[in-house]
Amino acid sequence: MVYCVGLTGGIGCGKSIVAHMFEALGATIIDTDVISHTLTQPNTPALQQIVLQFGPEFISSEGQLDRTKLRALIFSNPAQKSKLESILHPLIEVQVRNELRQCQGGYALIVVPLLFETGHYLPLIQRSLVVDCDERSQITRTSARSLLGDAEIRTIMAHQLPRQERLKLADDILCNETDRNSLRAAVEGLHHQYLTFALNRS
Repeated sequence: MVYCVGLTGGIGCGKSIVAHMFEALGATIIDTDVISHTLTQPNTPALQQIVLQFGPEFISSEGQLDRTKLRALIFSNPAQKSKLESILHPLIEVQVRNELRQCQGGYALIVVPLLFETGHYLPLIQRSLVVDCDERSQITRTSARSLLGDAEIRTIMAHQLPRQERLKLADDILCNETDRNSLRAAVEGLHHQYLTFALNRS
Protein backbone atom coordinates (compact mmCIF):
# COMPACT_ATOMS: atom_id res chain seq x y z
CA MET A 1 0.00 0.00 0.00
CA VAL A 2 1.06 3.60 -0.61
CA TYR A 3 3.21 5.46 1.93
CA CYS A 4 0.78 7.13 4.31
CA VAL A 5 0.98 10.08 6.72
CA GLY A 6 -1.69 10.70 9.36
CA LEU A 7 -2.57 14.38 9.78
CA THR A 8 -4.25 15.44 13.01
CA GLY A 9 -4.58 18.34 15.43
CA GLY A 10 -7.03 19.92 17.81
CA ILE A 11 -10.16 21.70 16.64
CA GLY A 12 -9.33 25.06 15.04
CA CYS A 13 -5.64 24.28 14.56
CA GLY A 14 -5.81 24.47 10.77
CA LYS A 15 -5.87 20.86 9.57
CA SER A 16 -7.94 21.72 6.48
CA ILE A 17 -5.68 24.62 5.48
CA VAL A 18 -2.61 22.42 5.79
CA ALA A 19 -4.27 19.57 3.88
CA HIS A 20 -5.09 21.94 1.01
CA MET A 21 -1.44 23.05 0.92
CA PHE A 22 -0.25 19.45 0.68
CA GLU A 23 -2.85 18.73 -1.99
CA ALA A 24 -1.62 21.68 -4.06
CA LEU A 25 1.83 20.09 -4.00
CA GLY A 26 0.49 16.78 -5.33
CA ALA A 27 -0.21 14.74 -2.20
CA THR A 28 -3.33 12.58 -2.17
CA ILE A 29 -5.66 13.79 0.60
CA ILE A 30 -8.13 11.46 2.30
CA ASP A 31 -10.22 13.43 4.81
CA THR A 32 -12.27 11.32 7.21
CA ASP A 33 -14.53 14.28 8.06
CA VAL A 34 -15.34 14.78 4.37
CA ILE A 35 -16.07 11.06 4.04
CA SER A 36 -18.32 11.19 7.11
CA HIS A 37 -20.30 14.10 5.67
CA THR A 38 -20.70 12.30 2.35
CA LEU A 39 -21.87 9.11 4.04
CA THR A 40 -24.55 10.98 6.01
CA GLN A 41 -26.18 12.85 3.15
CA PRO A 42 -29.97 12.46 2.70
CA ASN A 43 -31.22 9.00 1.72
CA THR A 44 -27.93 7.26 2.45
CA PRO A 45 -27.77 3.92 4.34
CA ALA A 46 -25.72 5.53 7.14
CA LEU A 47 -28.28 8.27 7.67
CA GLN A 48 -31.06 5.68 7.76
CA GLN A 49 -29.16 3.80 10.47
CA ILE A 50 -28.75 7.01 12.45
CA VAL A 51 -32.50 7.67 12.25
CA LEU A 52 -33.23 4.14 13.46
CA GLN A 53 -30.76 4.48 16.32
CA PHE A 54 -31.40 8.04 17.45
CA GLY A 55 -34.83 8.97 16.08
CA PRO A 56 -36.23 11.24 13.34
CA GLU A 57 -35.81 14.34 15.50
CA PHE A 58 -32.18 14.48 14.39
CA ILE A 59 -33.21 15.01 10.76
CA SER A 60 -34.27 18.42 9.46
CA SER A 61 -37.39 19.04 7.36
CA GLU A 62 -35.10 19.04 4.28
CA GLY A 63 -33.87 15.55 5.15
CA GLN A 64 -30.46 16.74 6.34
CA LEU A 65 -28.73 15.43 9.45
CA ASP A 66 -28.95 17.96 12.27
CA ARG A 67 -25.26 17.82 13.12
CA THR A 68 -25.48 20.48 15.84
CA LYS A 69 -28.19 18.59 17.71
CA LEU A 70 -26.45 15.25 17.31
CA ARG A 71 -23.12 16.71 18.43
CA ALA A 72 -24.75 18.07 21.59
CA LEU A 73 -26.14 14.62 22.36
CA ILE A 74 -22.98 12.60 21.85
CA PHE A 75 -20.74 14.98 23.77
CA SER A 76 -23.08 14.79 26.75
CA ASN A 77 -23.64 11.03 26.58
CA PRO A 78 -20.70 8.63 26.05
CA ALA A 79 -23.01 5.68 25.36
CA GLN A 80 -24.70 7.56 22.53
CA LYS A 81 -21.31 8.62 21.20
CA SER A 82 -20.29 4.96 21.04
CA LYS A 83 -23.49 4.11 19.16
CA LEU A 84 -22.78 6.74 16.53
CA GLU A 85 -19.19 5.60 16.17
CA SER A 86 -20.31 1.99 15.71
CA ILE A 87 -22.39 3.12 12.74
CA LEU A 88 -19.94 5.49 11.06
CA HIS A 89 -16.42 4.31 11.84
CA PRO A 90 -16.57 0.97 9.92
CA LEU A 91 -18.07 2.71 6.87
CA ILE A 92 -15.48 5.48 6.96
CA GLU A 93 -12.60 3.01 7.28
CA VAL A 94 -13.82 1.01 4.29
CA GLN A 95 -13.83 4.18 2.19
CA VAL A 96 -10.39 5.24 3.46
CA ARG A 97 -8.93 1.87 2.48
CA ASN A 98 -10.60 2.04 -0.93
CA GLU A 99 -9.11 5.48 -1.58
CA LEU A 100 -5.68 4.33 -0.42
CA ARG A 101 -5.76 1.45 -2.90
CA GLN A 102 -6.55 3.90 -5.69
CA CYS A 103 -3.83 6.38 -4.73
CA GLN A 104 -1.51 7.18 -7.64
CA GLY A 105 0.67 9.89 -6.04
CA GLY A 106 3.91 9.63 -4.15
CA TYR A 107 2.17 9.37 -0.81
CA ALA A 108 -1.23 9.80 0.84
CA LEU A 109 -2.18 12.00 3.74
CA ILE A 110 -5.13 10.84 5.88
CA VAL A 111 -6.79 13.66 7.84
CA VAL A 112 -8.10 12.20 11.11
CA PRO A 113 -9.11 14.63 13.89
CA LEU A 114 -8.95 11.87 16.53
CA LEU A 115 -5.99 9.95 15.13
CA PHE A 116 -4.37 9.23 18.50
CA GLU A 117 -7.57 9.11 20.53
CA THR A 118 -9.19 6.25 18.62
CA GLY A 119 -6.10 4.56 17.19
CA HIS A 120 -8.17 3.19 14.28
CA TYR A 121 -5.87 4.49 11.55
CA LEU A 122 -2.50 4.12 13.23
CA PRO A 123 -1.91 0.71 11.57
CA LEU A 124 -2.30 2.36 8.16
CA ILE A 125 0.21 5.18 8.61
CA GLN A 126 3.98 5.29 8.57
CA ARG A 127 4.23 8.76 10.09
CA SER A 128 2.08 11.20 12.06
CA LEU A 129 1.86 14.96 11.58
CA VAL A 130 0.25 17.29 14.14
CA VAL A 131 -0.90 20.80 13.22
CA ASP A 132 -0.56 22.87 16.36
CA CYS A 133 -1.54 26.23 17.79
CA ASP A 134 -2.31 27.54 21.29
CA GLU A 135 -5.71 26.86 22.84
CA ARG A 136 -6.84 30.48 22.71
CA SER A 137 -6.24 30.49 18.96
CA GLN A 138 -8.21 27.24 18.65
CA ILE A 139 -11.24 28.86 20.28
CA THR A 140 -10.95 32.13 18.35
CA ARG A 141 -10.59 30.43 14.98
CA THR A 142 -13.40 27.94 15.59
CA SER A 143 -15.75 30.70 16.75
CA ALA A 144 -14.96 32.73 13.64
CA ARG A 145 -15.77 29.89 11.23
CA SER A 146 -18.77 28.33 13.00
CA LEU A 147 -21.79 29.06 15.16
CA LEU A 148 -20.26 27.29 18.15
CA GLY A 149 -19.89 29.18 21.41
CA ASP A 150 -16.86 29.04 23.69
CA ALA A 151 -18.47 26.45 25.98
CA GLU A 152 -19.26 24.10 23.09
CA ILE A 153 -15.77 24.47 21.69
CA ARG A 154 -14.22 23.70 25.05
CA THR A 155 -16.44 20.61 25.32
CA ILE A 156 -15.11 19.37 21.99
CA MET A 157 -11.55 20.12 23.08
CA ALA A 158 -12.14 18.17 26.29
CA HIS A 159 -12.88 15.08 24.19
CA GLN A 160 -9.55 15.45 22.37
CA LEU A 161 -6.11 14.70 23.74
CA PRO A 162 -4.55 17.56 25.69
CA ARG A 163 -2.26 19.59 23.48
CA GLN A 164 1.00 18.48 25.11
CA GLU A 165 0.09 14.80 24.92
CA ARG A 166 -0.73 15.15 21.24
CA LEU A 167 2.61 16.84 20.58
CA LYS A 168 4.50 14.07 22.38
CA LEU A 169 2.97 11.46 20.09
CA ALA A 170 3.71 13.33 16.85
CA ASP A 171 6.51 12.39 14.49
CA ASP A 172 6.27 15.84 12.90
CA ILE A 173 4.75 19.12 14.10
CA LEU A 174 3.56 22.10 12.06
CA CYS A 175 3.19 25.30 14.05
CA ASN A 176 0.22 27.27 12.74
CA GLU A 177 0.79 30.45 14.71
CA THR A 178 2.82 32.33 12.12
CA ASP A 179 1.93 33.86 8.75
CA ARG A 180 0.55 31.81 5.86
CA ASN A 181 3.79 32.01 3.83
CA SER A 182 5.80 30.53 6.70
CA LEU A 183 3.27 27.75 7.08
CA ARG A 184 3.37 27.02 3.35
CA ALA A 185 7.18 26.87 3.42
CA ALA A 186 7.07 24.38 6.29
CA VAL A 187 4.54 22.27 4.40
CA GLU A 188 6.77 22.27 1.32
CA GLY A 189 9.70 21.05 3.40
CA LEU A 190 7.66 18.18 4.84
CA HIS A 191 6.25 17.34 1.41
CA HIS A 192 9.73 16.75 0.00
CA GLN A 193 10.66 14.78 3.12
CA TYR A 194 7.62 12.51 2.72
CA LEU A 195 8.35 11.98 -0.97
CA THR A 196 11.86 10.86 -0.01
CA PHE A 197 10.52 8.51 2.69
CA ALA A 198 8.04 7.03 0.22
CA LEU A 199 10.73 6.52 -2.43
CA ASN A 200 13.13 4.87 0.00
CA ARG A 201 10.37 2.59 1.28
CA SER A 202 9.47 1.23 -2.15
